[in-house]
Amino acid sequence: MKKRYIVTLTAEERSELKQMIRAGKHKARKITRARILLKADQSKDSPAWADKQISQALEVGTATVERIRKRFVEEGLEAALNRRKESTLRFQRKLDGHKEAQLIALVCSEPPEGRSHWALRLLADKLVELGVVETISHETVRRTLKKINSNPG
Repeated sequence: MKKRYIVTLTAEERSELKQMIRAGKHKARKITRARILLKADQSKDSPAWADKQISQALEVGTATVERIRKRFVEEGLEAALNRRKESTLRFQRKLDGHKEAQLIALVCSEPPEGRSHWALRLLADKLVELGVVETISHETVRRTLKKINSNPG
């Protein structure tokens, strides 16, 4: 299979990576990533190892090697060496404190006619009907109630 992301290091990048490995003052993950880049380097007079060969030599998965090569090509040396900073919230919460309070008030109210208790899907539908949220799943309602130690039954 032909490689999509070809690592070609400049002389400056290569010397920086070699110095990093020699110094040993960095985290093991960063040093391993530096070694991956050095072994994957396709420049003249470089090893240009195959992914499988690199993964066996450095005891990492081939997917890791592919991922490091891709990040180097797309985002640069620093991105390939360092962990990605993940945002604290990858999604926007549907229920903030005020909306949670409305959910709790709904749970504490009388269930609809013909029902003995609130079901999660009924609660989700009622929140949409009341205009508290545009859409919400019963699973979000369940997690929210679990978080506040509430039982709709």
